[in-house]
This record gives sequence, structure tokens and C-alpha cells, in this order.
Amino acid sequence: MNSTETRYWNPYLAGAGVGLTLLAAFYVLGSGLGASGAFTQFLAAAGEKLAPAWTETNHYLKQYAGEGKNPLKDWMVFQFAGVLAGGLIGALTAGRLKFEVDRGPRSSVRSRMMLAFVGGAITGVAARLARGCTSGQALTGGAQLSLGSWAFMMAVFAAAFSLAYFVRRQWQ
Repeated sequence: MNSTETRYWNPYLAGAGVGLTLLAAFYVLGSGLGASGAFTQFLAAAGEKLAPAWTETNHYLKQYAGEGKNPLKDWMVFQFAGVLAGGLIGALTAGRLKFEVDRGPRSSVRSRMMLAFVGGAITGVAARLARGCTSGQALTGGAQLSLGSWAFMMAVFAAAFSLAYFVRRQWQ
């Protein structure tokens, strides 16, 4: 193991930081954390620019775009920018900022990117169906002791354990 692989933040301190960030979000915004909603805002903004008539008649997107609405003027978009900035600061302070594709020795960059894209797409659609992603459901809903959020977390862990064997093969 080389020295760059061990330069992670302390997980307990990072977890405490996430908890304090969630607490600050409740106090300042009156709402918890969430990430997947920003992608909906981006999609609504793109739709408004590229196909405004379609976007305004789309049952899902019209709540975000249309007359007098700016989909990018939403706290989730600003939070998304903050997550990117925080990730950049974390990587810089840990000395781990570099451009690479993490993958197993038998996995090609192309297959790794394809799996990441497919996994991200499934997660994005599932987050919309569940009305929240892991940060919205697990962190925010879990902190509020929402029964649905706890059921979501149990389903996430069950799915992760049941699929781990197949995905782990990509890293060996």
C-alpha cells in the first residue's frame, strides 16, 4: 500500500461533519439534505431552454419550470455546488486530487465507466420513484425517524448485500 492510499479523512470526524451539516441545514434551510433533486432542476432548466413547450406541458417538469420560475434558483442546486466544492476541498486537503478511473485489475476503463453510468442511471430513476436519494431518505428522513426512510435504508442494504458478489468481481 503506498502512502497516497492512506490519506483519507478520519471517518468518525467526517461522519460528525456530515451530522453537523445536516443539523445546520435543518436550522438554516428548514429542510434536510438531498442531492437527487438538483438533477431534476438541471433537467427542467435544460428542457426550458431546449424544448420549452414540451417542458411546460410535461406533468413532472412543469412544477419546476415555466412562467416566472427559474429551476436553477433552488436550494438543491446551491447545495449541489457546495457538495462539489466540498469534495474538491476534501481531495485537496487530503492530497488525493488527481484524474483517474478507479477500477479492478481485470476491468477496463470503458467497462468501469459503463457500469458507473448504468448504476448512476438506475439510482437516479430509483431516487425519483422513492421521492429521495440516499442523502434525502437515509440522512434527512432517518434523522426525522421517518418509517418510510428506515424501510428505504433497509432495502438499500438488502440490495447491496444481494448484489455485492456480482459487483465485487469487477474489483478482483
